[in-house]
Parts: sequence; C-alpha cells; structure tokens
Amino acid sequence: MKYMLLMSGTAADMAETLSGLTPDEMMAHVRFMHELNERLAESGELVTAQGLTGPEDARLVQAQADGSALVTDGPFPEAKEFLAGYWVLDCETAERVYELAGYISTAPGKGGAPLNIMVEVRPIGEAPE
Repeated sequence: MKYMLLMSGTAADMAETLSGLTPDEMMAHVRFMHELNERLAESGELVTAQGLTGPEDARLVQAQADGSALVTDGPFPEAKEFLAGYWVLDCETAERVYELAGYISTAPGKGGAPLNIMVEVRPIGEAPE
C-alpha cells in the first residue's frame, strides 16, 4: 500500500530548530535525509520524496467564475503550520510505515539531538473502478 508521510511544523518551530543550525549541523541534517532516501530506494519502498521551500514561497490558486486563476501569495499569517517536505512510500504494512515515520522524526538538529518532528502518515486512496 502507498502512504504519504508529511513533515510539517510551525514557522516558529522551523525557525528555532533549523535556522539556528551551524553549517555542519545543517549538513548532518541533509545527510540524514539523503541517506534515508537512499535506503528507502534500495528497499524498493521509496516512490518519491521532496523537501519544500518555506511558506513565503507558497501560493494559493483558485479558479474564478470566468475560468481565470486567482493567485494569492504568502506567507499566510493565519496558517499555524506549513508543510516542510514529504515522502510517498510503498510499504507492505502500516507497522512498517509507522516505523519509518518514527525514524524520520529523529532527523538531527542542534548538536545532533533528534528534532522529533511530527510526521503525519496518510494512506493514499485508490479511485474506485
């Protein structure tokens, strides 16, 4: 079954945990993510994964009555949380995806300490035939 794992947090959380990192600590964090993705690719569980830019780059797009797109730029002060990155994994069991989400949560932060970031796990539904 395919699952989407979503790593999100508040702007304050992200500023506190990631922007305060030294260059070496940031490289350790990035290396953790690269190594994780390599292992998931080798196991055949990785479908795709991406980190996202901050909410200041996000846009909301909504179709108008005439069919044109209304684009609203961010950041969105009313939003308490934003999506920092995601994985789409194909795992045999829910237990396996929970194990991986728990590991992802331990990505290193300041001084190498685990960030313990919340990771949302969502099964990917299939359209009825």
